[in-house]
Amino acid sequence: MQHKYFKTLEFDKILDSLCALCLLEGARKRAKNLPVLTDPTEIHDALSETDEALRLLLGRGNIPLAPVSDIRASAKRTLLDATLSMRELLNIAQTLRVSREIRRFFDGLETADSFPILYGLSCALLELKSLETDITGAILSEDQMADNASANLANIRRKLKTTQNKIRDILQDIIHSQKYQKVLQDSLITTRDGRFVVPVKAEQRGELPGIVHDASASGATVFVEPMAVVTAGNELRKLEAEEKEEIERILQELSSKVAQHAHAISENYNILTTLDFIMAKGKLGLDMNAVMPLMNKDGIIDIKKARHPLIPKNTVVPIDIRLGEDFSTLVITGPNTGGKTVSLKTVGLLTLMAQAGLHIPADSGSRMGIFSQVFADIGDEQSIEQSLSTFSAHMVNIVSIMKHVDAESLVLFDELGAGTDPTEGAALAISILEYVKTAGARAVATTHYSELKLYALSENGVENASCAFDVATLRPTYRLLIGVPGKSNAFAISKRLGLPAHIIENAKTRIQTDNLVFEDLLTDLEKQRHMAEKERAKAERLRRESQQEKKEATGEKKKLESAKEKMMSEARLEARKIVEQAKKEAEAIIRELRTTEEMKDKKAREKAIEEARARLNRSMDELAESIVEDKIAPEEQLDPTSLRIGMYVEVATLGQKGTLQSLPDNNGNVYVQTGILKVKTHVMTLKKAQEPKPQKSSASASTGGFSRPTVKSELDVRGEQLVDALLYVERYINDASRSHLETVTIIHGRGTGVLKDGIRKALSKNKQVKSHRPGTYGEGEDGVTVVTLA
Repeated sequence: MQHKYFKTLEFDKILDSLCALCLLEGARKRAKNLPVLTDPTEIHDALSETDEALRLLLGRGNIPLAPVSDIRASAKRTLLDATLSMRELLNIAQTLRVSREIRRFFDGLETADSFPILYGLSCALLELKSLETDITGAILSEDQMADNASANLANIRRKLKTTQNKIRDILQDIIHSQKYQKVLQDSLITTRDGRFVVPVKAEQRGELPGIVHDASASGATVFVEPMAVVTAGNELRKLEAEEKEEIERILQELSSKVAQHAHAISENYNILTTLDFIMAKGKLGLDMNAVMPLMNKDGIIDIKKARHPLIPKNTVVPIDIRLGEDFSTLVITGPNTGGKTVSLKTVGLLTLMAQAGLHIPADSGSRMGIFSQVFADIGDEQSIEQSLSTFSAHMVNIVSIMKHVDAESLVLFDELGAGTDPTEGAALAISILEYVKTAGARAVATTHYSELKLYALSENGVENASCAFDVATLRPTYRLLIGVPGKSNAFAISKRLGLPAHIIENAKTRIQTDNLVFEDLLTDLEKQRHMAEKERAKAERLRRESQQEKKEATGEKKKLESAKEKMMSEARLEARKIVEQAKKEAEAIIRELRTTEEMKDKKAREKAIEEARARLNRSMDELAESIVEDKIAPEEQLDPTSLRIGMYVEVATLGQKGTLQSLPDNNGNVYVQTGILKVKTHVMTLKKAQEPKPQKSSASASTGGFSRPTVKSELDVRGEQLVDALLYVERYINDASRSHLETVTIIHGRGTGVLKDGIRKALSKNKQVKSHRPGTYGEGEDGVTVVTLA
């Protein structure tokens, strides 16, 4: 792809913006030379990188990347046994630290598989924590080695400090001595060439034995190292040399460690550069509110709400652009400064951005074609140096385009055919567009020529478009209207600006009738378009209102259903609580009945039983009145008119079955006998129930009466509720004991074991039972319990 058109379309400015978002120099170089790709797979991969970066920024923020220097040259030098400086080693440690933090960042992501490209790069980073620690532990700054870098260095520096203090003590004695007050120029200690000296008056220098190392510019002062500290000064120089040698040794040792991982360290930097570059693409997309376009090889462009990325967000006007599906050539007309050139550049620039792997500032679902070449003839190409006029300069560029255009090209012409005689220019423009169309390329051209409007109206594969202009305000709207040819609006603008009407009318008479008719047709089309837009806006408003009303109605319905369900749940919960309470009261009354059975006074016993039964009935009546009615399936509901006394029914709110004892009263309430309990409930709580099988035991055991007929040797309670079964068993054991039976059998079945376990537990506590056991083979095994009475 020819790069000279990149600047024409301002792609270089996009790359400058991308460079500014990079932290690493290597990433900036890569961004500056970002290629425009033509292979669909490479484009997809590049766009996927940007998409991952954008999603990561939105979901988890930026990666912990910090500026690092390019350490590849330093790492390479260590392979040649070179010794790195402290600054170079610190740069390598910084690279290792950033690599480690980025790897841990991605390892800590729960959704790392959502970012396969970025996560894969992070996994390739090599962690060298020990080397990083060795460097940062030994080197404090680019010109300072730590004392604990080695034991020898620490020892040398201790000696250095001791020697320096010894020299200072001697010199302090000299400068404070009365003997040398007239000799010294000033009472201070300084250094010259690394030697400690004192300032001595030039004329008195013989009074203080020592070595002269320097003199002042005036010559009035000489700097003398007294003989008393010369030996210590020599020792100091020796220790400084040892210190330098030890630091060099430590640097060489660290450089050798770097050499062992030189290739991995260089690769770490390359990966950091790639990560920085990818994240910069994501940041650019985030800044532009850009989306990932859908790419195709069919040359189809369909951009929704496209925004030129270099126009400020608060002023740019989004446009919809289509090309390559219903038509291959788009002719844009309209007044100057109306947005024609911006529309043209938007198509070209967004095409280059997409093929470079950058997201485009548009709405989701936008489609971009993949082109092998993007040509652009835009702007004033006049060249004084080459003695070319505007027309000639444009034509030189167009000739070059015509030589290379093919079916995989996108060609952009701004003011095609301008700068020469209008008639010839229009004819030439039509011929050029026809050639590009025949070559199979996609083309967009801006023009003022009416001939091109007519060409677009009459030629298949060519479509008109215009940039709307508000004559009332004399301002362009910058909206691109595809399918509608634009008007120059010269007469309307002139009239609005105050040009006399007779001049305008005179001008109209000088235009050919065909042109006037065409312009009038455009005016009518513009009016019809405005009306259609108003109607469409009205229809859209009504549609939104209808959707909103539907949404609100749906919301209210959901609220009602939710409230209803909540009420039902609360009612069921309350019912369960009441049932549990009723069971507890029933158990208490049963225990009381057992005690009553042991009373010797018959009348007192009968009275206590009746009181207990009445109290239990009152509890069950209150229960039936307080429970919220559950829903009963229609096929299970009972018709109130079909009720008859003695019917076998189920009380849905209690889950109990029994016989109907009364017909509904004025309030719809009935009485149902459930075992020994008579329950008051509403008729709507009754469900159809299947008649029970006849009991194999005596009538007294199944009806709950208190007479004492002949007692059989077995009781069948299969299918009964545990509470009812316990009452039956309790009464049966009492009757059997009074009938002097020694052994009886309780038939309860196996089932879930609830009935069996409950009965056996009750038998264990019954004083009238001597023992009990499961049945043996032939007796019914575990489905029966054989009871021996006391």
